[in-house]
Amino acid sequence: MPWPRRGPVPSLRFEQAAWAESRVLVGVDEVGRGPLAGPVVAAAVAFPPRLRRVRGVRDSKLLSPAQREALLPRLRATALAIGIGAASIREIDRYNIRGATALAMRRALARVRLLLGLAEVTVLIDGLPFPEVGCPHQALVDGDALCYSVAAAGVLAKQIRDRLMRQLAVRHPGYGWEQNAGYCTPQHCEALTALGPTRHHRYSFAPVAQLGLEL
Repeated sequence: MPWPRRGPVPSLRFEQAAWAESRVLVGVDEVGRGPLAGPVVAAAVAFPPRLRRVRGVRDSKLLSPAQREALLPRLRATALAIGIGAASIREIDRYNIRGATALAMRRALARVRLLLGLAEVTVLIDGLPFPEVGCPHQALVDGDALCYSVAAAGVLAKQIRDRLMRQLAVRHPGYGWEQNAGYCTPQHCEALTALGPTRHHRYSFAPVAQLGLEL
């Protein structure tokens, strides 16, 4: 399978710095802050020292669905630990998207920490510092382009969330979730007007909330 030639190749320098201190680096990324429907999903991934890199790992936005799908079993086979966390529609509407994202990250990290046992870890999160996550961490802007573990977490989170949205699209046809993953595309917005919101829509998000006011 041809892999994209554009975009930077994430390095292992952050992992190597952690391994040099006998620590495990855990890369964390999330997917699904912006859509009008569906949960927000986070992944946390740790790899062992002397890792043999999986070819093709990039910022998930540079990869096609087929490329991301092909990477999943290879990442699972080489990872030391993987944790997936999600926050539901109800939690997004209750805590707002930032609070729900932090909740998804905490759940993913809790799973990884359980799998790693007592190992000393360094947590590296994509983006800006995120105090709501509730644990010491480093933040790295464009982390999914610069750090291999963060990029791997992004690929896992993106593909798992997209799979879920394709499953929901079967039960709720017309919104185009199998293609737009719940984002605010013209097709999705037109279907919202014609069909109304489902129980998987985020009622706290303006396009959905405004529709409710108009109805």
